[in-house]
Amino acid sequence: MSRVYLAHLIPIISVLKLDSLVRNRSRLFWILNIGGWSGYTLTAWLGAFAHEKPESYFAVIAATAVAGFLITVPMRYLFRHFWTRSPVVLASVMMFSCYVFGLGWRWLHNVLYYDWVKNDWQPEELMDYVGGVMGSFYILLCWSGLYFGIKYYQQLQEQTEQTLKATAAAHQAQLKMLRYQLNPHFLFNTLNAISTLILDGSNDTANKAVSRLSDFLRYTLDNDPLSQVTLGSELAALDLYLEIEKVRFGDRLIIEKIIESPAEKALVPSLILQPLIENAIKYAISPSEAGGTLRISARVQLGVLVMQLADTGPGLGNGKSEHKSSGVGLKNTRDRLLQLYGDGQAFTLAPNHPSGLTITINLPFEDGDA
Repeated sequence: MSRVYLAHLIPIISVLKLDSLVRNRSRLFWILNIGGWSGYTLTAWLGAFAHEKPESYFAVIAATAVAGFLITVPMRYLFRHFWTRSPVVLASVMMFSCYVFGLGWRWLHNVLYYDWVKNDWQPEELMDYVGGVMGSFYILLCWSGLYFGIKYYQQLQEQTEQTLKATAAAHQAQLKMLRYQLNPHFLFNTLNAISTLILDGSNDTANKAVSRLSDFLRYTLDNDPLSQVTLGSELAALDLYLEIEKVRFGDRLIIEKIIESPAEKALVPSLILQPLIENAIKYAISPSEAGGTLRISARVQLGVLVMQLADTGPGLGNGKSEHKSSGVGLKNTRDRLLQLYGDGQAFTLAPNHPSGLTITINLPFEDGDA
């Protein structure tokens, strides 16, 4: 295993371990709690060292820190018990528990201080045993604030993850719906054409059409609607579709392809061009007695895959035969591209000279062989 590979692998492993740690709430609590009280002990020791306290005072600090650590354990379970209550109840429980536990914590500290540092000196007043209780109260209050802050942050992260998962699920469902919205008229027209061929005795042609239809439908079902395929593979599947349409239209349908070699390796959404071709055949080829030409071109330019589909039909805005931007073909493709690439794509319509419509799709170039 090379050093370069290890250099890339170690950060990934570190991130995975950190993510696993954050998600394990119990382990995270113990690590942070131990770390926090260790930091408290170190800070108190440094302060005692700066003020030249006796060695026995360092033992009091250590014992007090251990006691503080042990006190926060039942506080944690107490807060978890009241976690679902109203904010007023939760805040009241937090304030009350911090004061009560702080009082006991300070009592222990003072007893140890008088016994270990003052050499069994007994204070004259009972209040001397709880002197400095507000300091202990504020320390436990800060601990509680950190506890609730981390807990609220974890809850927010979980809600965010759930929202993202729900959005992703809806996103995938919408993509699948758009991807599977093949026009049923295509199937009806193809089956009618095959039926006509059989009645006319053209059994070989009908059998060829059935075979092409079977292969094309198998391609649409076998490919994940959320996956990408190379443009070369996409065009091979479209050839099956176009051969079926050639059965219907014969010489009325002329297909031209201008595909540059780098573009064939580009990754594109599966069957992204099929609805556009179906739309062009429906509105540009079918209404014309003379038929028409479909020209499919693709090239890579400055890191962008540029695909174009041009027809010789009536184009936009020419009566009943116009391409309808609200139809399944154009709207379906526009919505899919927007879902998949956002602002990283472009979908434009323009007149084709001397007649017809040109559809241009710009996508970020992704090399399928990389």
